[in-house]
Amino acid sequence: MGDNDGDRTTAIVGWVAGMAAGFVARKAIAYAWTRATGKEPPNDPQSPEVSLGEAIGWAVVTGVCIETAQILAVRAARRRLRQPSGEITS
Repeated sequence: MGDNDGDRTTAIVGWVAGMAAGFVARKAIAYAWTRATGKEPPNDPQSPEVSLGEAIGWAVVTGVCIETAQILAVRAARRRLRQPSGEITS
């Protein structure tokens, strides 16, 4: 039962770290987008009022950046939970 608890703890900590990283990354990307383009990022990229290039650009930038931030955060959190011997702390 101890091993299962460690797996559950790791999963929960990884999920929380990933969600937090995604939130922070999205805020940072929106700020950078506004600074780079001079306008707010599209709220609804599927709207006909948003150009196709802008919609695709926003989708690519947010997808890559948010996923990268989540992967790095989850790996760092899981690494932090592990002891030097390779065991998971709970």
